[in-house]
Amino acid sequence: MGVWDFIQNQILGMKWLNGLIGSLLTSFGLDVSSRWGGSAQFFLYDVIKITILLCLLIFIISYIQSYFPPERSKKILGRFHGLGANSIAALLGTVTPFCSCSSIPLFIGFTSAGLPVGVTFSFLISSPMVDLGSLALLMSIFGAKVAIVYVIFGLVVAVIGGTIIQKLHMERYVEDFIKNASNVDIESPELTQRDRFVYAKDQVVNTFKKVFPYILIGVGIGAVIHNWIPANVVEAILGGNNPFGVILATIIGVPMYADIFGTIPIAEALLYKGAQLGTVLSFMMAVTTLSLPSLIMIRKAVKPKLLALFIGICTVGIIIVGYLFNVLQPFLV
Repeated sequence: MGVWDFIQNQILGMKWLNGLIGSLLTSFGLDVSSRWGGSAQFFLYDVIKITILLCLLIFIISYIQSYFPPERSKKILGRFHGLGANSIAALLGTVTPFCSCSSIPLFIGFTSAGLPVGVTFSFLISSPMVDLGSLALLMSIFGAKVAIVYVIFGLVVAVIGGTIIQKLHMERYVEDFIKNASNVDIESPELTQRDRFVYAKDQVVNTFKKVFPYILIGVGIGAVIHNWIPANVVEAILGGNNPFGVILATIIGVPMYADIFGTIPIAEALLYKGAQLGTVLSFMMAVTTLSLPSLIMIRKAVKPKLLALFIGICTVGIIIVGYLFNVLQPFLV
């Protein structure tokens, strides 16, 4: 247990870095117990920690992803049927892009290749909501139990959502240009180890450029919540005394556009101020899965009825997961 605590606190959580930054700020005459000093410490610590984890995780996940190009993923999914296909699609979503907008081109490609629409929606729900990066980041802040349960619940939402869409035969609500797209099978070239490392490095650079502004915004908001907003205000709105906190957090999260790396600092600050665990996780899931830009992109591929069903399934699933986490919070934190 001591070894795992060390991994969680000092390697993933980088508590040593927080102490180092606090000492440096103090040496420059800044009182880290004050609001301004505490905000500076929170901001620098979270930006540096998340940036290090981001680059390391993207490299590892991209290297793994190099073994699962779209053609291979399509063939893997094509071997399964029913609930098994939805489960494999949800699992494949964990090793693919980090935000919903970058998942959508793959979703369109899978759908135009003739894969069942319910299977492709399991992938679309899982990809931004549950990835290996979120597992490691959640471990670094909330602990292993929260991270593992979060991933399990996210996969369940993805599998159930895709299954419902399949059972309702919603393929007729996919836009015609996708259904009629010609499918050309192109064998992926065999990559060397060097190719895979180059691909992983390029993914780190490209994803970092896209994600870093959201890290700065998310950590900035988290620093304000952490040091400037009174705990009783957060607790009154998102704490246990408000039975609608989960619903409110989900609604607030939908218009925002960020990813797991930008939302975790906000969730961390909200939890520290007294918000319930399930409430802040619902906010995170809503931001990453149901952002307005991604919904606009999905609308290009599907008709309004299927889009509305997708939004409804995700929203209900996120709210249920939020309330379940609130019930389980005493056992997880």
